[in-house]
Amino acid sequence: MLTLQIRTDQGEHALAMPVGQSVREALDTTDLRVRAACGGTGSCGACLVRLMQGEVNPHTLAEYQKLTAEERAEGLRLACQLRPRGDAVIFLEQPAPPSHWKSIPPENLLPASTLGSRAELTQRIYGVAVDLGTTHIRVALWDRKRGKRIATRRGPNPQGVFGADVLNRLDTVRARPERAAELAKLARSAIVQAVRDILARDVGEVTPMLAEIGELIIVGNTAMLALLTGHGGEALMQPENWQSAIDCRPRDPIAWHEQWFMPHANIWLPEAVAGFIGSDLVADLIATGLNEGPAGSLLLDVGTNTEIALWDGQHLHLTSVPGGPAFEGVGIRNGMPAEVGAICRVRPNASNGGLAFEILGAPLSIPTGTAPNTTPARGICGSGLADAVAVLLELGILKPSGRFTVSPGAEGYRLDPGNPRTAITGVDIDAFQRAKAATAAAMETLLSTSPTPRHWACCRR
Repeated sequence: MLTLQIRTDQGEHALAMPVGQSVREALDTTDLRVRAACGGTGSCGACLVRLMQGEVNPHTLAEYQKLTAEERAEGLRLACQLRPRGDAVIFLEQPAPPSHWKSIPPENLLPASTLGSRAELTQRIYGVAVDLGTTHIRVALWDRKRGKRIATRRGPNPQGVFGADVLNRLDTVRARPERAAELAKLARSAIVQAVRDILARDVGEVTPMLAEIGELIIVGNTAMLALLTGHGGEALMQPENWQSAIDCRPRDPIAWHEQWFMPHANIWLPEAVAGFIGSDLVADLIATGLNEGPAGSLLLDVGTNTEIALWDGQHLHLTSVPGGPAFEGVGIRNGMPAEVGAICRVRPNASNGGLAFEILGAPLSIPTGTAPNTTPARGICGSGLADAVAVLLELGILKPSGRFTVSPGAEGYRLDPGNPRTAITGVDIDAFQRAKAATAAAMETLLSTSPTPRHWACCRR
C-alpha cells in the first residue's frame, strides 16, 4: 500500500491505495471524486489532476492526445491514467460535485471471471444487478455478453427516513397506506440514480444507454422487496406467514415497469424464500457455493435483517433475525457507514497502554495520543464498533455485563481522548449487545436443528 496525499482548496486529505491502482479508481471510493465521462479510458480528458510529488508511471497515449506539451510540463495528468508507484501528492482543482454514490472497493467484489458470459447476445447486452439492503444499496452495471463488470456503486437507502429497521418501515405503511408509494419511489429513484451515475461517469451517455439495458435484477430481504413493489408487506407482518413464501410481485407489472426509465429491460425480482429470508440470501448462496462445500458450513449475511444459512451436507437450514442496524453503524451516536473517516479497526496499543485504530482512507494505523492523523476520525462504522467493544472488554474498561467499569459520563468513552467523534456510549453498547444476542440466538437455533450435532462442535466454539 502507498499513501496518496490529495490537496484541494478546502484542505488536505490522505488516502491509502494499492500500488498499480489508478488515482481515479482510488478517489471514486471517497467523497473526492474527479470529473469523468469515459469509464477510465482517458478519452474524455475530464479527470484532470496536478501531480505535485511522487514516482508515477510515464504519460500514456491518452494523455498525449488530451494534454498539450505545456500542460504535461506543468504536471497535469489524467487521474484515470495516473498510477503512483510510491507515495505521491496531487492537487485536485475541480472535484466532481458531491454524490451519495461511491464505487465499491475492488477487494469487496467477486472476480468477474467467475460469473460467466453470454456470447449469444447481439443487442441490449447491458445488465444491472442490485442488492437492495435496508441501510445501503449496491448496484453493478454489467456487459452480459462478455461477462465484464463495467462499474459499481454503493450508497444509502433513502427509506431510512421512515425507520432504521424493516419493521418500522412496514409498520409505517400499515398505519398509513398512502406512504407505500412514497417508500417505493424512494428506493426505485435511488437505484435509477446510481445507474445514471455509472452511465454518466463510466460510459459517457445516459439516456441512450438506459434503453440498451436488457436486464435489471434486484435481490433483497423480503421486506425491502415488498416496500419496493408495494405488495407483500401486509402478509409479512403476520407471523403465521413467516415460514411461507411471500408474494412480492407488483400488482400491475406493466405500470410498475414504466417507472424505471429502462424501456427494454426485463426487470426481474427473484422470489424470496420464506418470511424474512429474502432473495439476497439466495444470491449469497450462489456466490459462495456454500452447498458445494463441506458439511458444517455456516453463512451469515449480517445487516439490519441478518439472514443465516447452515449446510449440513445434504440440506440447507435457513433463518433470519432482526438484528437492528448497529452492525452497520446506524443508531450509534457517532456511528457512520464504512466510508472515509470511519474507524474500522481497533486494537490495544502495547506501547502506551492506550488504543490504536485504523481509519478508512488514512495511510496508517494511528495510536491515540501519538502521530498526527491527516484523516481525522469522523465516526465509527460497524466493524470498528465490534472491535472497540471486544478491546474495551479485554482491557477491563467494560464489564462482561456491558457496563463501563468507570462511568465515562454522558458524552461516552472516547477511543481517541482528543476527538469527541470517537466516543462510545452505554446506549451504543446496549444496541450492539442486542444485535449480537439476536444473531447468536439465530445461529444457536440453526445449529441445534442438525440431526448430528457433534458435527457442529467447531461452529459452536
